[in-house]
Amino acid sequence: MSFSKKYYTSFWIILLFFISGCNLQSAHKRYLIGFSQCVESDAWRKTMLEEMKRELSFHPEAKLIYRQADGNSQKQIDQVKELLSQRVDILIISPNEADPLTPIVEEAFNTGTPVIVVDRKISSTLFTAYVGGDNYQIGKMAGEYAASLLKGKGNIIEITGLPKSTPAIERDSGFVDAFKNYPGLRIVKKVNGEWYKQKAKEELSKIVDSYPDVNLVFAHNDMMAYSAYEVYKSKGSPKPQIIGVDGLPCNGCGMQFVSDKLITATMLYPTGGEEAIRIALQILNKENFKKDNILKTTVLDSTNVRIMQLQATKVMSQQQSIERQKEMLEEQGRIYRNQRTFLYIVVSILVLALFLGGITFYSLRENRKINKKLQLQNLEISDQKNQLEEMSAKAQAANEAKVAFFTNISHEFRTPLTLILGPLEELLLNNKNQYNQIQNLNLIHKNVIRLLRLINQLMDFRKIEVDKMRLRASENDIVAFVSDILQSYKSIAQKRNIDLRMFTNERKLDVWFDVNMLDKVIFNLLSNAFKFTKDNGYIHVYVNKSENGREAIIKVEDNGIGMSENVVKSAFDLFFQGEYDNYKGSGLGLALSKDLIKLHKGSITVVSEKWKGTTFEIHLSLGNGHLEKEDMTEIEVVPSVLYEDEKVYTLDLGAEQVVKNEIEGIKKNKEYSILIIEDNAELRSFLKNKLQSEYEILEAENGQSALQEAFNTVPDLIICDVVIPGKDGLTLVNIIKTDIRTSHIPIILLTGQTNIEHQIEGMKTMADVYITKPFNVQFLEHTIKSLLSNRAMLKEHFTSELPANLKTQTLGKLDKKFVSEFTSLVESNLSNEEFSVEDICRSVGVSRVQLYRKVKALLNLNVNDYILNTRLQKAKYLLQHEELSISEIAYKVGFSSPAYFSTVFKSKFGVTPKAFKER
Repeated sequence: MSFSKKYYTSFWIILLFFISGCNLQSAHKRYLIGFSQCVESDAWRKTMLEEMKRELSFHPEAKLIYRQADGNSQKQIDQVKELLSQRVDILIISPNEADPLTPIVEEAFNTGTPVIVVDRKISSTLFTAYVGGDNYQIGKMAGEYAASLLKGKGNIIEITGLPKSTPAIERDSGFVDAFKNYPGLRIVKKVNGEWYKQKAKEELSKIVDSYPDVNLVFAHNDMMAYSAYEVYKSKGSPKPQIIGVDGLPCNGCGMQFVSDKLITATMLYPTGGEEAIRIALQILNKENFKKDNILKTTVLDSTNVRIMQLQATKVMSQQQSIERQKEMLEEQGRIYRNQRTFLYIVVSILVLALFLGGITFYSLRENRKINKKLQLQNLEISDQKNQLEEMSAKAQAANEAKVAFFTNISHEFRTPLTLILGPLEELLLNNKNQYNQIQNLNLIHKNVIRLLRLINQLMDFRKIEVDKMRLRASENDIVAFVSDILQSYKSIAQKRNIDLRMFTNERKLDVWFDVNMLDKVIFNLLSNAFKFTKDNGYIHVYVNKSENGREAIIKVEDNGIGMSENVVKSAFDLFFQGEYDNYKGSGLGLALSKDLIKLHKGSITVVSEKWKGTTFEIHLSLGNGHLEKEDMTEIEVVPSVLYEDEKVYTLDLGAEQVVKNEIEGIKKNKEYSILIIEDNAELRSFLKNKLQSEYEILEAENGQSALQEAFNTVPDLIICDVVIPGKDGLTLVNIIKTDIRTSHIPIILLTGQTNIEHQIEGMKTMADVYITKPFNVQFLEHTIKSLLSNRAMLKEHFTSELPANLKTQTLGKLDKKFVSEFTSLVESNLSNEEFSVEDICRSVGVSRVQLYRKVKALLNLNVNDYILNTRLQKAKYLLQHEELSISEIAYKVGFSSPAYFSTVFKSKFGVTPKAFKER
């Protein structure tokens, strides 16, 4: 290990040690406790919350989230949902009302959240634990105490809590049950105080005058009991005995009311806050706990209230002391943490300083080594630079030689092409040529012109690349110039019914441009427009000034097939051929056009939308301020190659003239059919002309139509190009050879790819022959004859009279499987006289037409003839080897009657079954 790696390792080990020390105390499990309180306005509820917080002060690992609902059940439901969404570990709830809160408590419990119900219950047992007093017992204890005070006789008013809350229901039930043994006690009125002092005061004030002889008031909590005291005091009436519930020790609470003799007594009702927290932590820590935790109660009156107050005061004092000690401990802990953090920082800085010192020492030593290496590298770079300069000079010389060679060879190509074109055009003008010769000469002429155009474009590109193509701009009328070029396309437009027009607002518009360059651009744009515009469309050319009057704008617009957004982006890229396989070119024209316009310091853009048309727009600056002096000439330049450009750009665009071949008039029965799959219309037409005298020719220009034609007609042989639109040739061959309907058809693949890898790939797809372009037509014709002859011999082999189990052949697996299934199906149904072609179609899974074509192609028989021959062959075998009667054999091979069997047998073999058997 190197010096730097040792330092890095030591540094990170020490740093991780300190980080782990810092985080050690945070490794304990932390809990989140949610508490939903029904209301917070009364002292009893506040005391419960304080008890919870007091108990939690001993458990720093637990955090309380508190919500109170102001006595609104719907609000409490929403708050419980909020707590559950915060993923509390346990839920403590004091329900406002039993029925409304039951569903949300059950939902929390059923989803795995423990639930502790305090004080008030719900209408279900689906909760984890309950903490609270026995409200029924409190009510009963209050009733028994009232009976004791009144000596078993008297009238009572009861002030109840919220009617639907379980404490109110249970306290009322216990209070009423306590009077069963005291018939002299009577509850004359129940007042609904809803647990609130003001509400109880309002309701009691309404009825107090109606019941002047009341001896005792029982209120469900101390605050409502105190409201009874205030009502009787304000009325000046004699105060009855008043009993409350809660017995809280705080100022203005139950204990003080009893101590000050404002009420007679109160039933002690513990809040259960501390107990709820303790049970929650038992549940979270997986400790044992009780589900029902009933808190003890007692009566507080003048006999014991002083003692209870002293105890409560002492507890509060102790709690305050605990809280002060806790604050002191927290302060000490904060100081300790700060000091520890400071220590960690000092130690970290020290370690970092040591580490950086080591790195510095190591870096100095390494720098010396690097400097030495750099010196050596500088010497090497200097040597390499000299070598590169020498190589660059050689490369430049070689490049110039290559350019010169390329230019010379291009000129050399033009010379023989010109020599070919001259005699060829003379031959075309000779009316004595026959139809086939004219077609071949036209084909040669068209492709010579194509070669000429490609050579011209390549030469122009090379000139631009080596900066040897210079402008010879002169001032010319652009309107007249474009109009002259349009005349070259008028006849083509008329033949194809294309609306070709020029629109301009200018009678004359002088522009500085090189006529020999710009005509190539305009010719190319118009040629493309004609290629991609269907018959009966339009091509419009606009020549105008720009709005600011500084530019001439030439716009070529058509309503052809258009281009997609991705093609538009790459339209001017060199060798880009777009997305239309039927219209692929060299990818040179638009790229060259853009470069030529750049030489004019102009711009060319394209806007197109698929299936809606294309617009090319050329911008050329007016005047000559943008041109260099050497780019201009005062001599009027006449286009030197306008005739040649007209030929090379317009020759492909005319509508094909269909001339009837004289031979076609002589109808001839052709034994075999051939499907030619080729996207190039001229090559397809050439092959058709060569083969149609001997074969029925079917045509397809893309993969989809080829498949449809193959399945519909089942030809005897297929000639397929590898590169075609849609599914390519290899995919097409694979589909045809793996489909039982067409697997027997021989396939010849044509391709321009000559390397052996592509040929191997073609043979892997089960093609029969792989021929590369350019190919010899005689070789193709003999290959076709050989394949069809071999197929005929296989048919003869299958239709011989040998038994089926002795036949051998070299067919493909699918054909072999088909023949095997077909023959076995026929032989297994020979005795079934109702066996028909439809039964075979259902079993084999092909249509009737396809079955007939398949059997005819493989066995050279129709299906019914094959079935009949098989039955007769079986009958011959039975006559020779079985001791059966003629009738038995007739029925055994599926004939409806022996007489019909004898007739058919004799017509086939020239002898009756009886005579054959005897012989």
